[in-house]
Amino acid sequence: MERRSFLRGAVIGTSAAAFGGTLWRGAAHAAPAQPGAGPYGALGAADANGLRLPSGFTSRVIARSGQKVGSTAYTWHNAPDGGACYADGTGWIYVSNSEINPSGGAGAVRFSSTGAITGAYRILSSTRQNCAGGKTPWNTWLSCEEVDRGYVYETDPWGVKAAVRRDAMGRFKHEAAAADPVRRTVYLTEDTTDGCFYRFTPTTWGDLSAGRLEVLKMGSGTSGPVTWATVPDPSGASTATRNQVSGAKRFTGGEGCYYADDTCWFTTKGDNRVWQYNAAAQTIELAYDDSLVNGTAPLTGVDNVTGTSSGDLFVAEDGGNMEICVITPDDMVASFLRIDGQSGSEITGPAFSPDGRRLYFSSQRGTSGSSSGGITYEVTGPFRG
Repeated sequence: MERRSFLRGAVIGTSAAAFGGTLWRGAAHAAPAQPGAGPYGALGAADANGLRLPSGFTSRVIARSGQKVGSTAYTWHNAPDGGACYADGTGWIYVSNSEINPSGGAGAVRFSSTGAITGAYRILSSTRQNCAGGKTPWNTWLSCEEVDRGYVYETDPWGVKAAVRRDAMGRFKHEAAAADPVRRTVYLTEDTTDGCFYRFTPTTWGDLSAGRLEVLKMGSGTSGPVTWATVPDPSGASTATRNQVSGAKRFTGGEGCYYADDTCWFTTKGDNRVWQYNAAAQTIELAYDDSLVNGTAPLTGVDNVTGTSSGDLFVAEDGGNMEICVITPDDMVASFLRIDGQSGSEITGPAFSPDGRRLYFSSQRGTSGSSSGGITYEVTGPFRG
């Protein structure tokens, strides 16, 4: 039987041969990934920041919880979590959530065209346990509360406009969001052991104040066609949103979420899986399941996820070996980096600068293992694409 690539459709205008493998299509299930050194080679010895990186890559610490960011007056928040980058003239901005309760919120760091830090500031305050979120096509940041009946807040990465609570997007234990500009909808994950996968379709694209919240339905198993059903009461006032629609598909701890080229990838930490929803065909299947590789793949504790124009997925670990792993379009899964000496932490918020040359992420609890020990890093090097 033919097998389909793990990242079906992620490579735009690029042949599979460019990645040293064959891009198979047509089967109902993804094939198991093959562990290996990956496109960037083996990891080197730990650098001065405790990061083990492939040859040609370097790191720097851009912020630490409780300390001023560079020469700015802003004190970096505790427990840095989900993040995203935004073009800012010739420079860029990196936003980062704070997963603490109470307080939470989000902050931002501004960079010049050379990567110098030119500013840092708060963009959201007085919220609860802001875990992940997502970037919108109109350049706002959706910051999600990971608490029961939590909200989504739409924030301004530049810190000029006040944040707005988006009640229509539902009240549940939100994790991540990913915007689909083709179907003009936003996919949402739910971090509970019996959570669901949602989509929110605004009445007017670009305005999240009103719209329709739906939950994914499918038969038993891990692949096949899906349907969507409207959640009758997005507020979850009397019944949790995940329990309002009969036949809603359950996922074990929804985590990161990323959209590209008609596909939404999302992770479930409880069973260590990466899923791919084909939005054009309205089908779902597994993109990664470590049970298929008999525990030999390096990726465990799947959490936040992002991607590159080359079609690579970068998946951060919550636990495991404290790694960010890469899953390539030719079914290779490999460690891209590892943080030594921080086993009590997790990696959060991976996001690439607009030019794709710098990767930002955090160790949420750093070496101390507490929320006040967060460290935010930048890795620079010859990324593919």
